[in-house]
Amino acid sequence: MDSPELDLNDIPLTTIDGNATTFGEYAGKAVMVVNVASRCGNTPQYAGLEKLYEQYSDRGFTVLGFPCNQFMFQEPGSAADIKEFCSGTYGVTFPMFDKVHVNGRHQHPLFQKLTQTRDARGAAGKVEWNFEKFLISPDGAVQRFRPGVQPDAPEIIEAIERALPAA
Repeated sequence: MDSPELDLNDIPLTTIDGNATTFGEYAGKAVMVVNVASRCGNTPQYAGLEKLYEQYSDRGFTVLGFPCNQFMFQEPGSAADIKEFCSGTYGVTFPMFDKVHVNGRHQHPLFQKLTQTRDARGAAGKVEWNFEKFLISPDGAVQRFRPGVQPDAPEIIEAIERALPAA
């Protein structure tokens, strides 16, 4: 999955509070990267993602939320608006990041790498919609779940259980 040009751990990220970090901050964990939006039919998935985070975070799992306004402008707010909405409406405590492009010419480097991963149907390429999920295991293996797959779906729970770092 990783290419010699750019290891996932080297990819720069900016938190929703404007702090610079890298994906390497989450090395050794099972990480679910999700492009999120506040005004989408899938927005209630925030609750399921938070539940996963709460259930598995003490076992080396995290969810990383990346707001994206590329799908029918369903994430128009500022970082402060997004943060307030997520915590106030869904009790989100998992790490959130600055708004990114997940497709196209300005695609964030993390999504450039992750979209190379094939989904259950064998299709790679563009993110289809808000709440597409990428589960990265500590060894760098990636599984892709399209937006319609709910956070509590058996295939996601099984994948997380397999991806958790050894105790």
